[in-house]
Amino acid sequence: MEIHTIEPFLDYFESIRARTRRVVLCIPPERLEEAPAPGLWSLGDLVRHLAATERHMFAENVLGRPSAYAGHGRHLADGFDAVLAYFDHQHAESVALFRTLTPDQLQAKCTPPSGAPLTTWKWLRAMVEHEVHHRGQIYLRLALMGIPTPPIYGLTSEEVRERSRR
Repeated sequence: MEIHTIEPFLDYFESIRARTRRVVLCIPPERLEEAPAPGLWSLGDLVRHLAATERHMFAENVLGRPSAYAGHGRHLADGFDAVLAYFDHQHAESVALFRTLTPDQLQAKCTPPSGAPLTTWKWLRAMVEHEVHHRGQIYLRLALMGIPTPPIYGLTSEEVRERSRR
């Protein structure tokens, strides 16, 4: 899917973010910083990572600037309310910056941290893939904790199977 203008992409990305935010809201605050094993990321780390990379890597890169990603640690936001506020604030800043992209800028090259120039719209598409990847990790971690989560598209697998028989 090539991106020619930013508004349709932003509409799509907002729907992606809404689904991610719904599952983030399922994280029990008392388990936010619980890591499954030493050296692995907590759910808080994953949420902070999504926020920080969106704003300080993807948004910077598409504007022709180098990445300013400073990690995903608690120094960015500590506690569930602060993490959620950080997640929302970084997203709002990013969207405001993305909204300035012209069709010519979307077709131009940007330089992600790898150093290999990439068409800007392709880097934005990679941002969506990155978010969906980490959202899947959040879903899996919550499932392993026994915490119920909302179906991504409104129906559970069982409901889809039942409706498919009709």
